[in-house]
This record gives sequence, C-alpha cells and structure tokens, in this order.
Amino acid sequence: MTWKMTNFRYANLFMLLACLFLTGTAFYMQYILYLDPCPLCMVQRFAVYAVGLLALIAFVHCPEHRGRFSYAIGILFFSLFGAAIAARHVWLQSLPADKVPECLPGIEFILQHNPIFEAIGIILSGTGECAQTQWTFLGLSIPGWTLVAFVFFALTAAWLILDTRKTLRVSQERM
Repeated sequence: MTWKMTNFRYANLFMLLACLFLTGTAFYMQYILYLDPCPLCMVQRFAVYAVGLLALIAFVHCPEHRGRFSYAIGILFFSLFGAAIAARHVWLQSLPADKVPECLPGIEFILQHNPIFEAIGIILSGTGECAQTQWTFLGLSIPGWTLVAFVFFALTAAWLILDTRKTLRVSQERM
C-alpha cells in the first residue's frame, strides 16, 4: 500500500468516525436529553449523513486518482452545504428576540402541506424554534459545533483534492 493510498484511506476513515460521533451525539441529545431537533438541525443531519456515507464508500473503495478526486468533490460539496446551513443557524441564534422569525409547525407538517420546493425554501430559511439555543459547550451551541465539523470536513476534502491533483500530475509526467 502506497503512502498516498494510506493518506486517502485514513482521511476518509477519520471523517467517517467523526460523522458517526456527530450522529451518535445527535441521537443522544434527541432521545436521552429530549432536545428536539429543529428543521435546520435535520438538514444538517442530512449533510452529516451524506459526508459520512461518501467517506465510508471512499474508504472501502479506495479508488485511483480520478475516483479519489470525485469522492473528495462530493464530500466538499456536502460539507460546504452543511456549513452554509449551520452558519445560517448560528446567525439565527444570534438575532435579538424581536428579529427572530415566527415559529412554524414541524418539518413533517411543512413537507405535507406545501409544494416540495416551497417546503424546502421554508425549511432552509429557518424558523423561530431554530433561533433557540438549547445546549452549549465551551461557548458554542450545537450548530456552532456542527459548523466547526463541516469546516473540518471541507478542509480535509480540499486537502484530498489538492493531494490527488498533485499525485495525478506527477503520474502523468512519468508517462
């Protein structure tokens, strides 16, 4: 096994383990601490699942250059998407009480009673319940820590992209 293959596999394994930790923590907070996730939390969970699934497949598959590049691009996409949602969530939590949007029904109700694209717009814009801070650790709320994780995933994916491009360039020069 070459050094580059080991780097790629370990990076994906570490991202997978981080996603499993985030998912386990989310379920612990929901089912043990009884902290109900808001619509933006659910979207962030989807992004964590997507990053974790891509990292798992990339770890198991461990493809050559172009495949590594494709997996890293996918992970970067979902990481940036999750980071954008988490940043919006953190912003909503920082609003003064008079600027917080009104609370809406749960995500299931929104999806059942609105056309799909309108429902997605409502969910992504956030609601009043998204502005509530239910838990903090070291001064950061749940979406704050999720934002940190997504930035880590994005930086790791960017590093994998650059590393793969460099390796691809070197292997093409040898031909």
